[in-house]
Amino acid sequence: MFGYVRPVRPELKCRDFDLYRATYCGLCRCLRRRFGLIAPMLLNFDFTFLALLLWQPEETFAPCRGRCHANLLVKKPMCPDSPALELAADESVILAWWQLQDAAKDGDKLGGLPARLLGGLLTPAYRKAARSRPEFDRTVKTCLEELDTLERENCPSMDRAADTFARLLQSAAPAEDPRYRVLEQLLYHLGRWIYLIDARDDLAEDLADRRYNPVAARFGPKGNDGLLKQTLDASLDRIGAAFQLGDFGCRTALLENLIYLGLPLVQRAVFDGSWTEIKKQKIWSRGQ
Repeated sequence: MFGYVRPVRPELKCRDFDLYRATYCGLCRCLRRRFGLIAPMLLNFDFTFLALLLWQPEETFAPCRGRCHANLLVKKPMCPDSPALELAADESVILAWWQLQDAAKDGDKLGGLPARLLGGLLTPAYRKAARSRPEFDRTVKTCLEELDTLERENCPSMDRAADTFARLLQSAAPAEDPRYRVLEQLLYHLGRWIYLIDARDDLAEDLADRRYNPVAARFGPKGNDGLLKQTLDASLDRIGAAFQLGDFGCRTALLENLIYLGLPLVQRAVFDGSWTEIKKQKIWSRGQ
């Protein structure tokens, strides 16, 4: 995905920071164990958030110690494999593979080569993940095809394009979860917010490369930050409202940081141009 869902480090209590880092490292180990050495390259903040969101509220934080994938000489606290981590790992592989297929199709023979190569290397992992999550796999394929059609038509409706990605992320909520209605609403509006904030972030680059951008299609090449902020704020409000209806156990405070502090901070940074530098900062540093 895109890396927009990240905590505000200075506002985290020590136990919540430890929980976030252990979840991040646990997801990395889960990817490696389920799909091999290449899969941890897909690790990102967005699916760490998804894992935290999908954890059952009665499950406590009980980290173990495991070897770091990036440095096998180091052992770090990490969450052991769990249904939430496995679901997040499977869905991250599926989404990444379909996005690579999309990138390979859109690029020319030379420009699409890296996506084709990486997609080929990831195919065995994708097939395994798709067997485990067939409904999510079908939805991702369908939604990305719809999105591709809208982009080729230069769709002037920003909301139609955003709705397609929102439905994709909404399908990450497992139907068997008792909190399903809460999760699907939260993930729908998060998907909508991610799609639109990414479009605003890429506006100048897309215009330079003559690529479709929903913000430019709706407001023109200069965009309209005032109106765009209104619709983004509406999605943030709905994310927060849905979150209030769910039970997230010991992960509640950390998720509150991500939703109520992290998302608005990223939105402000994209609008004022500071996001390019902020996204390079390491969450593990106290300076972030």
